[in-house]
Amino acid sequence: MDSARNNYLLAAATCCFVFALAHLGCIVFGGDWYRFFGAGEQMALMAEQGLWYPTIVTSIIVLVLLAWAFYGLSGAGAIKRLPLTKLALMLITGIFLLRGVLFIWLMPLFPENSLTFWLISSGTCLFIGGLFAVGCWQQWAVLGKVTGQA
Repeated sequence: MDSARNNYLLAAATCCFVFALAHLGCIVFGGDWYRFFGAGEQMALMAEQGLWYPTIVTSIIVLVLLAWAFYGLSGAGAIKRLPLTKLALMLITGIFLLRGVLFIWLMPLFPENSLTFWLISSGTCLFIGGLFAVGCWQQWAVLGKVTGQA
């Protein structure tokens, strides 16, 4: 696999790393960062009170985004192939695209989150999901040509 030929998966992985860092910033810098990113006043207040909930939830998001970033790099051939890379990339792509599209149904579950949060985060998810989708299509099309399975 030639990573130089798959800038889409590399860009998707980079986006995941950047958003993992932003979430980590919320943990480190507290309530103001939760507010800035639109996570809701309740999360911001809990973070300011030193409660564990925002840290746990945000840490899980950080770990998931980091795992997805590494799978993106693996699919692009930039790092060693991880187990079940193709399946993982299909699931990651689907989750990002579904999160981007289904936010209307998620909004009532998180009433503290602002409309701006939902629009920006959903648009971002669609964008990253699109990068993963095109990157996967490109990678598998290239592999199919190399192996004669196209």
